[in-house]
Amino acid sequence: MHAEFPDFRLGNVLATSFTGTLSERHGNAVERIPTPHRLIDWLAVNGLAVDSCTTAQLDLARELRESIHAVATAAAIQDALPASAVQVINDCSAQGRAAAILTPEGKRRWRLSSASCVEDALSVIAADAISIVAGERDGKLALCASPTCRAAFFDTSQSRTRKWCDMNTCGNRQKKARFNANKRKNPISAE
Repeated sequence: MHAEFPDFRLGNVLATSFTGTLSERHGNAVERIPTPHRLIDWLAVNGLAVDSCTTAQLDLARELRESIHAVATAAAIQDALPASAVQVINDCSAQGRAAAILTPEGKRRWRLSSASCVEDALSVIAADAISIVAGERDGKLALCASPTCRAAFFDTSQSRTRKWCDMNTCGNRQKKARFNANKRKNPISAE
């Protein structure tokens, strides 16, 4: 991994984790896949290793990322899915060559062949997005409560009331801001 780039924000759901490669969308946006090599790094960390990536493939990946974010956001607020974003997701899903395999632990993993390319990895991400938007998995799409983030995430908590895309970043920032605001409001009780 390259130290000069921001860390990846990894989640348990491939599609929404992929949308997290652009964070703080409504603040000072942080691009976590600014170069083709960084996309290769992200794919490898998520079990979708490919050997190379062109600038055009990076552009396609970002187009898929933004399409998934748009569709997930619409689904989370129960709005109509944007047709152009749906088309990008469907096209990416259909063009790849990947195989679902069953692990000895009974989990599904994706296998790319040794000749796989970025489009094959993107097809897996698109298929994952389709499965969560279509309601095939236990959970619900939601948006981060942070006003600068608003990331789409897949809430699998028992109550389905999770507020933050990531408790260690957005949730922690909000808790810290609330604590500091209360400390300023009540300076005597803070001593």
